[in-house]
Amino acid sequence: MAGPAMRGARAAFLDLAPKVETFRDAVIRGLTSRRKSLPAKFFYDVEGSALFDRITALPEYYPTRTEIGILERCGPEIAAVLGPGVQLVELGSGSSVKVRLLLDRLAGPAGYVGIDISREHLRAACDRLAAEYPGLEVLALCADYMAELVVPPPSTGTRRRVAFFPGSTIGNLDPEEAQGFLARWRPELAGGGMLVGVDLKKAEATLDAAYNDAAGVTAAFNLNILARINRELGGTFDLSAFAHRAFYNGAEGRIEMHLVSTRPQIVSAAGRRFSFAEGETIHTENSYKFTVPEFQRLARGAGYRPERVWTDPDGFFSLHWLVAG
Repeated sequence: MAGPAMRGARAAFLDLAPKVETFRDAVIRGLTSRRKSLPAKFFYDVEGSALFDRITALPEYYPTRTEIGILERCGPEIAAVLGPGVQLVELGSGSSVKVRLLLDRLAGPAGYVGIDISREHLRAACDRLAAEYPGLEVLALCADYMAELVVPPPSTGTRRRVAFFPGSTIGNLDPEEAQGFLARWRPELAGGGMLVGVDLKKAEATLDAAYNDAAGVTAAFNLNILARINRELGGTFDLSAFAHRAFYNGAEGRIEMHLVSTRPQIVSAAGRRFSFAEGETIHTENSYKFTVPEFQRLARGAGYRPERVWTDPDGFFSLHWLVAG
């Protein structure tokens, strides 16, 4: 196991990423199911991560700028609640943009660990952080943070570990899965807790626009998972034969994203053949929306104590501080 980063140097790197067979197995399992699906976590290869970065800057996509606004406005208060000397562990770190708003305000953080499944994107982002914060131990941990995972401590030791899980990614999980995920992380956070971004319920028109942007970037992001299958698993998907579809399912309280086959077709990938009827879909992502009380009940069920919540003036988004019991 790699040690922590040397201060002032490039980020240390630890590779625990799933092997390509994991992606292969997920694709075969998902495309042979009665209702075809693909896990959203596989969106984030290098191309997918870059497309998602573009999505976050779109005028229709409110979550990123709203969460950043909360961190800018409430950052000093949030940092005071998290406390001094913490090891900050970012789950799904991406470009590590938001975490800077915490690092700039935290008192003497013991270290930073960025965890992401996109290897090169992660290494580049953590190297930038290591250069910008030369007094901070930075570790890039390439791994699936949804799986069982032990995070190395900083070399100086720490009284508290805080997980930062921004961007409403918790909403990509079914509520039972979200509760199980929170419960799995709780032992790693004993004495600390989790700061988690949660998208709130709002007008359907606002949600629809956020996932069906006029520039088509979200559509390209959705279709990229088929391009990834072509690149990595020898797939023969014709991307022009699939269409992006996103809509709000009010009964489930979630946005659903699908890829719709526009004609009957047979596609090969991973040494297998998959048939599609016209109009048949591949379900690629859910994004659940919550009220504050709904999410707090979920967190309590995972053994946390919801202690604080910060929202924007419009009530679009929330940041929850959950104390690990």
